[in-house]
Order: sequence, then C-alpha cells, then structure tokens
Amino acid sequence: MTDLTSPASTPVDGTPGVIVVSGISASGKSTVAQALAERLPRSAHVRGDTFRRMIVNGQEHMTADPPPEAVAQLRLRYRLAAATADAYVEAGFTAVVQDLFLGEYLADLPRLIRSRPLAVVMLAPDPEVVARREARRAKSGYGPDWQPAAMDQVLRDSTPRIGLWLDTSEQTVEETVDEILKRAWTEGAVT
Repeated sequence: MTDLTSPASTPVDGTPGVIVVSGISASGKSTVAQALAERLPRSAHVRGDTFRRMIVNGQEHMTADPPPEAVAQLRLRYRLAAATADAYVEAGFTAVVQDLFLGEYLADLPRLIRSRPLAVVMLAPDPEVVARREARRAKSGYGPDWQPAAMDQVLRDSTPRIGLWLDTSEQTVEETVDEILKRAWTEGAVT
C-alpha cells in the first residue's frame, strides 16, 4: 500500500488538488475513483453523473449522434463538476472528479477546472475487457447504437492524449490506485 504521506499521494507541497478519473463506460471509473478518494487523507469524490441525474424533467441522453440539447446538458454537467471540485479544493480537500470525458471535452477540462495542481487519469482497458465488465454490471452504459468497441475507438482516435493513460485490463482496483498515487501528480499533471 502506498504511504499516504509520501509526495506521490499528494502534490509535492502537500496542498490539495484535483484528480480527474475518466474512461469509457465500464472502464472502472466509479470504483477506481472511490477507492482513490478513500486512500487520500482529506478528499471528496465528485461523481459527474450525479449532476445528470438531478435533472427531473427535460433530460436528454447522450447517444452516438446526440441532439444539441443533450450536448448542452453534458457541458452543464461538466461545468457543475468543475465548480464543485474547485469548491472542495478551496475548502482544503483533494477532489477526485469521475466522469466520461472523451474527444474535445477532455481538452476543455483545464479551462473548466480552475484549481491547480490538476491531474488527469484516463482508464483505457481493452474494449473486450470492457464488454465483459459491462455484461456483469447491473446498470448499462451502452445502447444499441453505442457499444464498447465504438466508444473505445472515440477514446483512442479522437481524444487528446492529456494526462496519464493507463491500460487497466489486467489490474485490480488496488493496483490501479497504487499506480495513480505513484504517477498522477507527475505524468498526469495538466497545466
């Protein structure tokens, strides 16, 4: 287990920051982000999907070809998650933001999140591993027009290589968290 007082688990000066955990649906974002937050001494887990679920009426879902309103709601969700992360950092907590940031949306993160230090971790397991994980989950992140292989292609072909990208296909949650704690503030740092 990583020593929580080491410079690897917090920025070098020990101040709070933001770690973004992203990846396609069923890549392990929620589980890894929660386990990571539990390993940090003073932390908050900001679940981006919570902001989507707050919309009671008028919610538009993202699809492979989303309507403009779905994109507007997605951008709102990202702004709310960023503002929440900044508020936690201002209160002295390291915020672990977990959401699906693909394509140009990942490039927008450094502008949305004001707090520094900022680290981005992209979980990028093999799409066949993701499909097996998806089959075992109670919830579904996919639909008939949007499957793990297609979403993985967007991740690998259209998403800028920002932060630390990890192939977690053969890792346990604990191994992934250990790797994040060792590498996020250096290799995953975003200015």
